Amino acid sequence: MIALAGARFERFVERKTREAAAARIERLSTLVDRHDDADLLRIGNTWTRNHYGGDFGLAVAHRDETAISLVFVQSIDGNTGASDPDALGGGATDKHLIYEGLSRVAAGAVLTGARTVHAGAFFSVWHPELISLRRALGLARHPAQIVVSKEGRVDLDALLFDVPDVPVFVITGNEGARRLEPWLRERSWIRHIPLDADDLRPVIDRLRVEEGIRRISAIGGRVTATRLVDTGLVQDIYLTTSSRSAGEPGTPWYTGAIAPTLDVVTKKTWSEDGDDVVFEHALIRRRA
Repeated sequence: MIALAGARFERFVERKTREAAAARIERLSTLVDRHDDADLLRIGNTWTRNHYGGDFGLAVAHRDETAISLVFVQSIDGNTGASDPDALGGGATDKHLIYEGLSRVAAGAVLTGARTVHAGAFFSVWHPELISLRRALGLARHPAQIVVSKEGRVDLDALLFDVPDVPVFVITGNEGARRLEPWLRERSWIRHIPLDADDLRPVIDRLRVEEGIRRISAIGGRVTATRLVDTGLVQDIYLTTSSRSAGEPGTPWYTGAIAPTLDVVTKKTWSEDGDDVVFEHALIRRRA
């Protein structure tokens, strides 16, 4: 079983790497750059700086906190939900340079909600230049995989659950733990982290203290992102907006009662197959 899963993962890695290396990645034009006004860590190599238009900024967390960034692509209507995320219009540049690239290249883990997990899901960086940058940052080849599901309703056939060499953490409540217990018993490399109520702070703190995960890229879904924001755990968001009208209506990235204040420190743009695309890096100002 493990051997079959290993062969499946090898084919997946080869395909993803080949796709990223062959993709046409545009060069971004800078509209706003306020790096000097914000406390940011700058990273990059020659290739990323050439395409991104300079260093990529990472929020810096306090010593007793975990740096958590949200990553979303939305249509011009502000919709983030879509059966096919490519329909939202971010294109190859957003996918390979931002989403599967700079936004997670320095992350110790990628966190996602259960609805984002599907059979072929495994979250890492794939372009050879970004793999090189991750190596230069002294990080493991692949970030740990974190799945949040209060009720434990996840796609158990997802690829990320069948890679013993990569740490996986399933965050779920008591009901979810009971549902998944037989499955978890057969997969010693997957660790269950208990979730009490909807408070993710103890879980995030535990992952930092016990597992050394100090930077997390949170890629969805909207419910999990909102929970992270409302708990005051998120420092910033990487938000790509296309010029397309697409996606499921009424699916903004934040679904809570009071939307957070965004302080844009970087704004860039490019043209993707004739469509204008805008990328923003914004700090999330915490409420009093």
